[in-house]
Amino acid sequence: MADRVFAYIQPDGSWYINNTGFVVGSSSVVSIDACSTERRTRDYLACIASVTPAPVTTLINTHHHGDHTYGNAVLGAATIVGHERCRVEVLENGPPANRGIWSDVEWGDITLAPPNLTFADRIRLWSDDRPIDVRYVGKSAHTTNDSLVWLPEQEVLFCGDLLFNGGTPFLLSGSVIGAIDVLTNVLAPIPARTVVPGHGAPCDAALIPTAIGYLEFVLATAKAGREAGLTPLQAARETQLGDYAGWLDSERIVGNLHRAYADLDPQGRPVDVSAALRDMIEFNGSRPLSCHA
Repeated sequence: MADRVFAYIQPDGSWYINNTGFVVGSSSVVSIDACSTERRTRDYLACIASVTPAPVTTLINTHHHGDHTYGNAVLGAATIVGHERCRVEVLENGPPANRGIWSDVEWGDITLAPPNLTFADRIRLWSDDRPIDVRYVGKSAHTTNDSLVWLPEQEVLFCGDLLFNGGTPFLLSGSVIGAIDVLTNVLAPIPARTVVPGHGAPCDAALIPTAIGYLEFVLATAKAGREAGLTPLQAARETQLGDYAGWLDSERIVGNLHRAYADLDPQGRPVDVSAALRDMIEFNGSRPLSCHA
């Protein structure tokens, strides 16, 4: 992506197949996220070793989801940096297991490893004499604990799952309204030359308005569905995805509508995550969601 800055892109970017990245210093490496399985994380480490003999001493988690954190322990004794809420949710979610929601995955020998250096707002790391700024986005968006990794000298932004390139965004753990605000007021003003999304190919900031358009579409669909007395699943079944139909994992519209319904609820009732996942499976023809991790 830039001098001594690398993105590790895993096609096709669907469920649990995420991107990571690393910054190479003279005697150490900073990794941005891990992978979802032991095998995938070991392949990632082999890629780093093909570039530099330096060890990974610091690992930044952009958020708590397992595709970005299950492999944390595989990176060895690295200091794991994450938002305070990231640590809490890694521990609350626990280790991976095949529960019938997704097609079964061979997770490998995975030991839960939450961040052991946490921050509330932002933290600055250094790779030799070059800064790496890690910033909490300020509110729920993709999750409750999304953080940006910004390399100001190289103008490279690692934004975790705040952006998906070619895949359907997923907001069940966060907020549709919050994500629109964060993309508009936090991501868009950053003068990034290169953006590395959590899934899909690296790109530039032109992806941001595309993502906002999808989220506004979800919110409008939720408003119409609530007014018509439809459940999120019913609203999803009546929805034409249009320009978004070709994106990976289109069944996420169901989970996104569950979240948008909750965002719009004047009583502030929380999402029933289990019910939302069951509805996604039903929308998928009563089959587990496809996962090739």
